[in-house]
Amino acid sequence: MKKILIASTLALILTFNLNAQPKESDQEKGVRMEWFQEAKLGIFIHWGIYAVEGISESWSFYNGYLSHEDYMKQLDGFTASAYQPKEWVKLIEQSGAQYAVITTKHHDGVALWETDQNHYNVIENTPAGTDLIEPFVKALRKNDLKVGLYYSLIDWSHPDYPNHTRELKRYKEDSLRWERFVNFNIGQIKEISGSFNPDLVWFDGDWEFNAEQWHAIEIRELLMKQNPGIIINSRLRGYGDYATPEQGAPLHKPKDLYWELCMTMNDSWGFQHNDKNYKSTNQIIQIFADCIGKGGNLLLDIGPKEDGSIPPEQVEILEGLGRWTKKHEKAIYNTRAGLPSECFYGPTTLSEDSTKLYLFLPYKPSGSIALKGVKNRINSSWVLGNGTHLEPKLYLKPYWSSHAGVYFIDIPEDALDEEMTVVTILLDGKLKL
Repeated sequence: MKKILIASTLALILTFNLNAQPKESDQEKGVRMEWFQEAKLGIFIHWGIYAVEGISESWSFYNGYLSHEDYMKQLDGFTASAYQPKEWVKLIEQSGAQYAVITTKHHDGVALWETDQNHYNVIENTPAGTDLIEPFVKALRKNDLKVGLYYSLIDWSHPDYPNHTRELKRYKEDSLRWERFVNFNIGQIKEISGSFNPDLVWFDGDWEFNAEQWHAIEIRELLMKQNPGIIINSRLRGYGDYATPEQGAPLHKPKDLYWELCMTMNDSWGFQHNDKNYKSTNQIIQIFADCIGKGGNLLLDIGPKEDGSIPPEQVEILEGLGRWTKKHEKAIYNTRAGLPSECFYGPTTLSEDSTKLYLFLPYKPSGSIALKGVKNRINSSWVLGNGTHLEPKLYLKPYWSSHAGVYFIDIPEDALDEEMTVVTILLDGKLKL
């Protein structure tokens, strides 16, 4: 009876806390999410001791590829000797990204900041010997880029975490040890919130326990108290603000108003010297255009080496991406999802006032491009970033029909972009389909 009473009391407390949270209207959330929706492109950074041997971050010992002991030996080789956060931010800004998300701690439990919690960190346990998050955050702020911090709820190295790894099996039921771990976890989250005041927190690892066990409500409340404008990704067991599909671009526009595809440049999140399977700049631009055409963002990952240098292949991709985003910024930022896929063979975006359409051509046209379903008259059309004037011609539109016709547009070959051409369509008013 006593157990039932305690359980009922806890349930009432949880219900009260949930109901006590101030209700946020769609309009209020829209204000909070505005910068994220306008940003379009972010850079993800997976950096940690796993770069020493160039092995998969945390998962290499989880899956038994090597022992936890051998994995942690990488602590001795993590130097950050070539780490230049200002140069990182310069490259991120050059790419066209508006925000960055860096791993403060992955599932291996090694913190990249000066934590007061008694656990692994790069200051005390690696030759790096210094806080690696603080100078990066300062550099982002100085360049007016939004600050995102990745934090793993899972900590497979913590002695009080009930590990589900193949090697480290500690306990299944021990409420006191779990409480100690929860306090440790919340303590570290308070630290990154209080020390760095991030614009966005990117949680990971929530799948091993439920919202109540993680204290998800409490975590959200403490972050919102520190910064009422903060944004939280979806991996907090239902207490986040936007969806985070991983490594798989959605075929159709997601139902979620706010979403972000996180994706690697090759097949690895962290640096792996044997992984040379890089996507081309053109392929990444195609994926990026597809994301923004469906109203989402792209969070593109880089994996620095243990010394803090960024592999040249990744630098080359970011520089190529930056050339393209700078040329076509009007079609990228401050836009909304474009036309239904039936209307144009390629991604499209729409200006905020719905009077301009941007058509992305992930191909070299072998003839005229076709725009369907648009009832508006086209006032003007040109190649974005090039200025070449175009002459759309309307067909299949008899005077007695209320249906939209088909616009055919020819683009001179010498006006095509080397990666992806974008055509601007100025309508006679707000888009009508």
